[in-house]
Amino acid sequence: MTFIARTFLGIGLALCGAVLLCHGAVAETVNFGTDWKAEAEHGGFYQAIATGIYQRHGLEVTLRPGGPQVNHAQLLAAGVLDFNIASNSFVPLNFAQENIPMVAVAAIFQKDPSVLIVHPGQGADSLAALKGKPIMIGSDTRVTSWQFLKQKFGYTDDQIRPYSFSVAPFLADPQAIQQGYLTSEPFMIEKEGVHPVVMLLADAGYQGYGALIETSDKLARDKPDLVQRFVDASVEGWYSYLYGDPAPGNALIKRDNPEMTDALIAYGIGKMKEYGIIDGGDAKANGIGAMSEARWRDFFTTMVKAGLYPTDMDFRRAFTVQFVNKKVGMRP
Repeated sequence: MTFIARTFLGIGLALCGAVLLCHGAVAETVNFGTDWKAEAEHGGFYQAIATGIYQRHGLEVTLRPGGPQVNHAQLLAAGVLDFNIASNSFVPLNFAQENIPMVAVAAIFQKDPSVLIVHPGQGADSLAALKGKPIMIGSDTRVTSWQFLKQKFGYTDDQIRPYSFSVAPFLADPQAIQQGYLTSEPFMIEKEGVHPVVMLLADAGYQGYGALIETSDKLARDKPDLVQRFVDASVEGWYSYLYGDPAPGNALIKRDNPEMTDALIAYGIGKMKEYGIIDGGDAKANGIGAMSEARWRDFFTTMVKAGLYPTDMDFRRAFTVQFVNKKVGMRP
């Protein structure tokens, strides 16, 4: 049921129908940027386009895939995009620290999919056991989830080894340890006949959200109805993608990313469901997209201890729970 239909439910079905027809005739255009090339991790958004969910909410959504040469955060700040996907909780907090008026309005991933990967049979099957061992990580990870590992498990920067964003060095060295994404690198490693030990940082207490929907303070303030409809439709798209037939969304994913395979998409969907990446955590009770101030505070406090943010920074400027925790799309 659409936002408008819910708002005017008491007026009667006939009036609701008229309002919906009006919305269909004057659909508002929304420009939305994702954080990477089209993949299963964006499936719910593509599903909402492919199945007409956005249209039913009065929206005409243009989805722009991200990539290594695309700075969608900059385009959002410049007003070229209406909404953007922030890969992790650091992005909205960094905006707040720099006094850039952007705000996270929903967290599609209750668990950040960041993982560390080791070879089987090496006796290093826990994050605690990796303290002191060489680990291949990228520069972005060094200033994000690595800070959690230092705080929680006592990792030190002298463990860091360069990461080339290729699994070849890992496959060549049985002692190798590397970063990864739950839905990506393990798949590539398994294709080469190795079944790695995969450790999800979120299951060890890493409180960061993932795949956050961001918009400008101005849009959230001046057009809350538009923001609500975009969030609601995106959430409904994710329920449809995870628990309905994902084929319509997958077709659009492969259109936008011809290198994507059915096998990798299926692997990604399976892992997101297995680990409760999207519908676990607070989403179990409050619906996909759920966020809480308490969790934001916990994450912020950890990163203050790591020296990333000043103690007196107002972390609440990074997000709003105004548009989530409404149980939209949840089955009885």
